[in-house]
Amino acid sequence: MPKKSLWKRILHFLSDYKWYILIAVIFVSATLFGIFLLSGLDPYHRRSLLANMLLWIPLGAFNTMIFVIFLYWLHYGGGSFAKLTTKAVKSSEVQVKWEDVIGMDEAKQEAMEVVNLINDRTKIKKIGGKVLRGILMIGPPGCGKTYLAKAIATETGLPFLSISGSEFVEIFVGVGASRMRKLFKTARRLAEEHGGCIIFIDEIDAVARKRVFSVFGGTEETNSTQNQLLAEMDGLKSDDKYNIVVIGATNASEDSLDPALLRPGRFDRKIYIDKPSLKDREKIFAYYLSKVSHEPDIDVGRLARRAVYKSPAEIANIVREATMIALRNGKDSIGWKELSEAMERVDLGIKHRRNFTPQEKERIAYHEAGHLITMYLLHPTDDVFKASIISRKDALGVVYHQPREEFYTSDRERLLANIKVALSGYTAEKIRFGVTSDGVISDFNAAMKLAHTMVWRLGMNSLNMLGDLGAIPAEHLSEEIKTKLNNDVQNILTSCQQEVEELLNRERHILDRFAQELISKEELEYDEIERIFAEYGKYNPKTGSSFAPPAE
Repeated sequence: MPKKSLWKRILHFLSDYKWYILIAVIFVSATLFGIFLLSGLDPYHRRSLLANMLLWIPLGAFNTMIFVIFLYWLHYGGGSFAKLTTKAVKSSEVQVKWEDVIGMDEAKQEAMEVVNLINDRTKIKKIGGKVLRGILMIGPPGCGKTYLAKAIATETGLPFLSISGSEFVEIFVGVGASRMRKLFKTARRLAEEHGGCIIFIDEIDAVARKRVFSVFGGTEETNSTQNQLLAEMDGLKSDDKYNIVVIGATNASEDSLDPALLRPGRFDRKIYIDKPSLKDREKIFAYYLSKVSHEPDIDVGRLARRAVYKSPAEIANIVREATMIALRNGKDSIGWKELSEAMERVDLGIKHRRNFTPQEKERIAYHEAGHLITMYLLHPTDDVFKASIISRKDALGVVYHQPREEFYTSDRERLLANIKVALSGYTAEKIRFGVTSDGVISDFNAAMKLAHTMVWRLGMNSLNMLGDLGAIPAEHLSEEIKTKLNNDVQNILTSCQQEVEELLNRERHILDRFAQELISKEELEYDEIERIFAEYGKYNPKTGSSFAPPAE
C-alpha cells in the first residue's frame, strides 16, 4: 500500500508539473547538446564562443534593467508621455462669482448647496454626515458647465485643477492611468497646502463611458484609466483629511456613463443644466450687450423671443458676430439690424448670391411665399421672422421661423401644421406654374418623415393601433396592415396638401404680392411681413393682434 501510494503521488506530481518538467528537459537537453558541439571544436574557437556567451549575460541583464526602468518611468514617473499639462489656478485668479453666472438659476441653487457642503465639511462630519466627494454636471454644450465649476471654486476659495477627459486618452497602454494618478497626487499636495482642492474634468465621458471587455481577454485602454479614477475617488474616503472634490462635466447621455462611476460615494451629486428660458435669455443678452457699444433702443425681450433654444454660448456668439458686422459696415455700435443679421448667419449660414434666371427667381419667390403664408396663417406656434430668396448653404431660399416659446413636445395639430408648411412650397409652385421643380425634394422628405412617424410610431392612425409599430420587425406585420398604415400616411399628406391649396387659392392676391415683394427686395423682415398682412386685413392668429402701421 505505501509503494502504491508513493507511485500515485509521483504520477500526480508529473501530471501537475508536466509542462515545467518538459521545459526543464528541453533546457537540459539543449545545454548538453551545446556542450557536445563545443567539445568538437578546436580550443581557439571554443574559447571565443564561451567568451561571447559569458559577455552576453551582463549585457542582457543591463538591457533588461533599462527596459524595466523605462516601463516604470512611463507608467509611474510619466516622463513626457504621462506629463500633465494642467496647472493649479488659485480661486482668486478664476474670478467667476455667482452674479457672473446667469441664465441657470436652478443649477446655481444646486451649486450653492454644493459650496455649503464643501465649506461646512467639519459640521457635516460632526453630525455623522458624509463629505461630498464628486459632482457630475450634465447638460447640452455651451450651457455654462465650466463657468459654474469656476464659480464653485471662487466661492469656496479652493485651488482649481481643470483638465479635459481627452487628455487621458493615449495610444500607449497605462499612460492615462498614470496621468490620473499624477492629477490626484497634485490635488492632494494642494489640499495639504490650501485646505482643499477642486478637480474639474471636462468631457468626462471620454474616460467614463461604460467599460467594454473583450471576449479574448483584453480591455480598452480607457478601462484602466477609469479604474484608476474609481480607485482614486475611493481613496479619498480613506484619506479623509483631504478636502478634495471632483467635478465632472459631460453633454453625453447619463445612460452612456459607467454605473460604477455614478453610484453613491463617488459622484454624490448630479446637477442638470438645461438651455435658458425666456427670462434667462433676456438676462444673458443684457449681460453680453453691456460689454459692447450698442444702440439704446434695442428690445432685449424681442431678441430673447427670437433666440428660442439658444444656449448662452450661442447668444455670446451672436453678440460677437454682430460687433464684427457693425465694424464691417463702418458703425461704432451695434443695433437690431446687426443682431438680426448675426442670428441669421449663425442659424442659416452666410449669404452667397447666385445668378438666377428671371424664371428661376420667380419660382423660388413663389415657393418661399407659399411657406410664408401657410406658416403665418396656419401654424399654431411658430412665427415668421424673415423670408429670403438669397441662397444660404444649400438652400436657394428660406423662410426663417421659430416658436415664440420653448416646446418640448408636439401634439397632432403642431405636427400637421409642420406638414402643411413643408408642402406649401410645392403647392405654390403648382398654383402659379402648373408644374413643380426638384426644389421640393427636401420639403417632401420632411413631410413624409413626419406623416410616417405619426402613423407608425405615435398611434395617430385610422386603425387605432397603439404603440410604436416601427419597433416591430417588418416581417411580423401582415401585408394588409402595412398597406393600411402606408395608405394612412398618404391620406395625411393628401389632406394637408388640399387644405394648403385651398388657402393659397383663396389668398392668391397675398401670394402674388409676397412673391413680387421678394423678387424686388429679395428679403423681407418681420415688420415688413406684418405690415403687408395688415394691408389685407389679416392678423397673426398666435398673438390675436395685427400690425399697426405708424401714423403719417
